[in-house]
Amino acid sequence: MKFGWLTLSMSPSPEEDAVRIDDQIEQVCVAEALGFSDVWLTEHYFTGESVYNDSLMFAAALAMKTSRIRLGFAVVQTPFHHPVRLVTQLALLDNLSKGRIDVGLGKGTVYNEYEFVGYGLRSDDSRERMEEAVAIIERAWGGEAFEYEGKFHKVKVPALRPKPVQARPPLWRSVISPGSFTECGKLGIPILTARLAVPKLKERWALYDAGLKAGGHDEATRTRLLAQSALWRNVYVAESDAQAEDELAQLLIGQREHMMHVRAAYNPPDFTPGADTMNPWTDPSVKDDVAIPYVLETGSLYGSPKRVREQVAEIAEAGVQHLLCQTGFGAMSQEQNLASMRRFGEQVMPAFRQEMV
Repeated sequence: MKFGWLTLSMSPSPEEDAVRIDDQIEQVCVAEALGFSDVWLTEHYFTGESVYNDSLMFAAALAMKTSRIRLGFAVVQTPFHHPVRLVTQLALLDNLSKGRIDVGLGKGTVYNEYEFVGYGLRSDDSRERMEEAVAIIERAWGGEAFEYEGKFHKVKVPALRPKPVQARPPLWRSVISPGSFTECGKLGIPILTARLAVPKLKERWALYDAGLKAGGHDEATRTRLLAQSALWRNVYVAESDAQAEDELAQLLIGQREHMMHVRAAYNPPDFTPGADTMNPWTDPSVKDDVAIPYVLETGSLYGSPKRVREQVAEIAEAGVQHLLCQTGFGAMSQEQNLASMRRFGEQVMPAFRQEMV
């Protein structure tokens, strides 16, 4: 098993933004030193979530501060980027990092409509915008001159410069529904997924593998993609199980309170998230005493190092070979985050080190 590190950091106030950005850089450097294989950046705007906001520019800073850890995006919200500028920035990042980028692409947040409004957009056509962006990026990776005429973009590009170090930097997708696992398998696309309870993991990974087989991918490709496929979990390691549960629950309450507040304050009145996106964590009508146990059960690894080793082993038994660890929550302090990271890196990861690549 290999371990990635994911950030969805929050800055509690504008006055703290600069310090929190510096904290993020330190956390990534610590993650590399602890042996995490990859770091994944999220992209959110305007309210202090993903405090650096611009994950592409932030990744350039990280490329200069690190030497080994891969730099991933979970995910780039494609409607907020012109695809030619996006693919040019990604090619530069691949050069700055010496071929270390992984590009998760998405159609944009399904909860924070205010982010679309801030860019002068609405989310109704976000999937079409993403599909055009993907088509243009894939054409640009080819290295030749090309033209593209779509609903949103009409471009004529002589050729992409600079060329990326990787011939085609990997394009990942975030998946949730069973059909998406199968479809991405058929297309040979590496995948990221989040809040799935352990009993569902084996089923979803089997669907992805079935898709790989249906897509005619050879054994080496199937093995590589199954090893890459990543599960995102909240991770918090404390000295005892009880301490970890109490502290993580309080941090998650603060994070959820912020999340619900900004959506109520800034989402336009004509916007309602799709019913299929609602669960006890995201539904504002659900109280914390239900939401927090739900996210602890379905999306979190927490406890003493011994307990977290057991939880990771359970996930590995279900077929997951790549675990993305979110270690920061809400207004968590730098000291608390780094202490949990170090416990995980020094007392949990070594138990699985033999299988890491």
